[in-house]
Amino acid sequence: MLTGAGISTDSGIRDFRGPNGVWTLDPEAEKLFTIQNYLADAAVRRRSWLARRENPAWGAEPNAGHRALVDLEESGALRAVVTQNIDRLHQKAGSSPDRVIEIHGNMVDAVCWECGAGSLTQDALARLDAGEDDPACLDCGGILKTATIMFGQNLDPDVLNDAALAARDCDVFVAVGTTLQVHPAAGLCDVAVRNGAELIIVNRDPTPYDGMATRVIRTPISEALPALVADLTT
Repeated sequence: MLTGAGISTDSGIRDFRGPNGVWTLDPEAEKLFTIQNYLADAAVRRRSWLARRENPAWGAEPNAGHRALVDLEESGALRAVVTQNIDRLHQKAGSSPDRVIEIHGNMVDAVCWECGAGSLTQDALARLDAGEDDPACLDCGGILKTATIMFGQNLDPDVLNDAALAARDCDVFVAVGTTLQVHPAAGLCDVAVRNGAELIIVNRDPTPYDGMATRVIRTPISEALPALVADLTT
């Protein structure tokens, strides 16, 4: 399973590129997710921390789509969930952490850009509430950011390799709630098909890979995934 923002919209988390997506309605917001801007401009970092504090994912609950993937895992049929999401809702739903490959990182952990020290985002947000507007690393004073992969930032090669191995090993590759416009995540479809997997796409809008898929499902994800999982496990 490759999951994108669309699987979490029924949990109250807006997607990015859909008709009402975060970046569709506010193109300037995308600058907050670009590493060069973040490192160079303290004002961007201040806006980013405020956006992180207000992120609805902190209070979100998994929906039927997330829970369907737990059912698939419990059936013994799930190879991996490769997710572009940073919200940790797969794990919150009950997916085994070692089955979830977070290729874009996560919002729960924080890391220093300078020294690599790890911490928790909630600790940085507490400092924000206490009056700091750009909390720095407590170890070295360097720039602190969440453990998410921003535009212009390299993916973790080990994580990407794990995702590619999962795509090569599977019999069925399902892309759920993703526009399949961001690489290298979208390229996992190519990897799977080249190695003989069936490609199924579950997404509200057309994607560049629809012509390669054996099935394209437009039904809302919270309805489509439980039905698809039932079909795949019978």
